[in-house]
Amino acid sequence: METINEVNDREEMVRQYHRGILRKLVILAVLVAGIVLMVGAMALTVYDGLTLSEAYGVIWAHITGQEFPLRSEYWWADRYIWNIAMLHAVAAIVCGAGLACCGSLMQSLMSNPLADPYSTGISSGACLGAMAAIIMGVSMASLSGSAGTAVNAFVGAMVPAALIVVISERIRMTPATLILIGTALSMFFGALMSFMMVSTDSDTLQEAYLWQVGNFGNLTWSAIPIMVSVTAVGSALVMMLTSKLNVMSLGDTSAQSLGIDVRRFRTLAITLMAVMTAALVAFVGVIGFVGLVCPHIVRLLTGSDNKYVIPLSMALAVLLMLVACYLSLSFSSLPVGVVISALGAPIFFLMIVMSKNSGKGAIY
Repeated sequence: METINEVNDREEMVRQYHRGILRKLVILAVLVAGIVLMVGAMALTVYDGLTLSEAYGVIWAHITGQEFPLRSEYWWADRYIWNIAMLHAVAAIVCGAGLACCGSLMQSLMSNPLADPYSTGISSGACLGAMAAIIMGVSMASLSGSAGTAVNAFVGAMVPAALIVVISERIRMTPATLILIGTALSMFFGALMSFMMVSTDSDTLQEAYLWQVGNFGNLTWSAIPIMVSVTAVGSALVMMLTSKLNVMSLGDTSAQSLGIDVRRFRTLAITLMAVMTAALVAFVGVIGFVGLVCPHIVRLLTGSDNKYVIPLSMALAVLLMLVACYLSLSFSSLPVGVVISALGAPIFFLMIVMSKNSGKGAIY
């Protein structure tokens, strides 16, 4: 027979669980509302002759296949909104969701709050591949222009991931070892990039720099299906691994004692993360801070259960990316990567200060 105190404790635990679920649903609803609002705001940025409701109407009409009279106001609005605002919005949604998913994966996998999708040197490898195409004219495929750059960037991003997988088969790969190897590879690739960039002309250097900092300027609708497919499949696979990721965040010893083959699981997870990140970076360049900041913020608000952290981090990252895209379109000379870094850095700083002052301490 349960005592009265035990019954009360159990009922209180149930109430706390329900309050926690409600809190998460409220956060998700606020994020979704912010996402919808920002999409409309981006549409008004590229075509300001409409109201917000009319902008949503034009977007919905395009999705449903409705056509407007040739060269009418709505016809022009549809062209501007769909080919600029919606292209950037979809890219922001996919990049934000994919990078936040990979960031949550890496932080749990490494039991390290400073890990992000680029910790293994993927960004440097992608940059090196893109620089080889832009500056040296070296292409991994018989393609030129942005398509050749994207292929080079993808191949370059997979090089450090492949090296880490090969090395992990020969030595005992701890989280610290993996991050150190990623740092070493980043420094080596950075040296090669610097050598190429100092030996080129100013116009080519500007093009290379704009790609390196993350820019949606050269993006086309043809790249979206690849980005969406890889992100959707990869995110679904990561969500299937949330239980094991919760265990991995406790450390290798605890994970191994609970029956997880740590070495094999980490290799598979890194490979999945590398493919997802490479598929995004190859088309838009390096977008920083999203994969690092968003999982932190969500953990502070909801706890560390990856079943909730990953989807909420993806929603928050999408909102931040849309805000960055809105500012980028408002100030057309600013690349998206620069804006998101300018937004992410102070947010991350304030979050750390508030966490320490409140006594919560580290994320893990």
